[in-house]
Amino acid sequence: MIPRYTRPEMAEIWTDENRYALWTRVEIAVCRALAARGEIPREAFETIESRARVDAARVLEIEAVVHHDVNAYLDALAEEVGPASRYVHLGLTSSDVLDTALAMQLRDASGLILAELDRVLDVLRRRALEHRDTVCVGRTHGIFAEPTTFGLKLLYAWDEMSRNRERLTRARDAVAVGKASGAVGTFAHLSPDIEEEAMAELGLAAARVSTQIVPRDRHAEFFSAMAQTASSIERLAIEMRHLARSEVGEVQEYFGAGQKGSSAMPHKRNPWRFETLTGLARVMRGYAQSAMENQGLWHERDISNSSVERVICPDACAVLHFMLHRLAGLVEGLEVFPERMRQNLDSSRGLVFSGSVLLALARHGLTRQQAYTLVQRHALATWDEGGHLYDRISADEEITKVLSADELTSCFDLGRQLGNVGRIFERVLVEEGS
Repeated sequence: MIPRYTRPEMAEIWTDENRYALWTRVEIAVCRALAARGEIPREAFETIESRARVDAARVLEIEAVVHHDVNAYLDALAEEVGPASRYVHLGLTSSDVLDTALAMQLRDASGLILAELDRVLDVLRRRALEHRDTVCVGRTHGIFAEPTTFGLKLLYAWDEMSRNRERLTRARDAVAVGKASGAVGTFAHLSPDIEEEAMAELGLAAARVSTQIVPRDRHAEFFSAMAQTASSIERLAIEMRHLARSEVGEVQEYFGAGQKGSSAMPHKRNPWRFETLTGLARVMRGYAQSAMENQGLWHERDISNSSVERVICPDACAVLHFMLHRLAGLVEGLEVFPERMRQNLDSSRGLVFSGSVLLALARHGLTRQQAYTLVQRHALATWDEGGHLYDRISADEEITKVLSADELTSCFDLGRQLGNVGRIFERVLVEEGS
């Protein structure tokens, strides 16, 4: 059974309370570095560290008057800290706090996303091995091509998701960068050493160079990696949706007791969960596009990126987390019908082996064009008139004078066609250390 999705940990990252708590951590980290240099009295720092906290409702109440979120936060913080608050935010600008806290939010959200991705990788690997030798027909352009196995379809997805994990890890590291370099990034009021110490305390890298903000190419990379992961999820979802079609019937999305597929047609069992993944992938690509638009800002900064990020940062992280959670459950609960897969393969009446016959003839001296013409003639007749390709070819003297009976039979041998599947599994899983 597919478990219900809950996201309290992801939701917590994006609450007002957590955001202000992260802002406070940034301010304390900078104050600690300043206190270590004697630029803030030790007693004042101890007061700040022990009393620095804000009530989210109070910040919003002040913001309704001042119309500036960080000033509202600082005013609320001063009410809690008292006179020592004059040492808070020394040399900083709003974006030092905002961007550094956002980096921590994205880093923490990435941890949850990667954990769900690991669940997806685990279930894809297990089910790929389960169906390594489950024979089915491969399709190109939606038309029968050559035999493959269902396990290979899942192994391909596993390998693709492994690359997505690498991309997301790199993107997490790229975006886990903060700054404390001041209004235009010149360190006019704080030294780079203060920034480096504060960022180290927060578990972030310090931006090597910044304007008033951390450059948004980092964020564009992060959202692009998430969108690419979502697109990989969509690719697998589309495959499963096609295989679940009535006339194909090779797989079926989990259908629970008491579940209903249609208000009008009681017989329906729709792949609706896979369909939601396709739709959400479109949303994720839109978020990536928005992040790329945020790269071009005026001079040392403008605020046009802020409104975008207030939407896309929590939403994209939550959406991808949900997509991965749903995909893991769908693959785990997927019903697979090997007998139907074999029926569909056999319904090709041997056409899926036409390429093997072509190559066998070419190996025996025919030109590729000659071999193609011979095989295609019988293949098209099989398509249009019925019968089996083997029977037609074995009755053609032009072919049988080139290929022996054993050689012709070998062309239609599934074991020969799929003999390297095990090698593919070994290459992929051994190289990945799985």
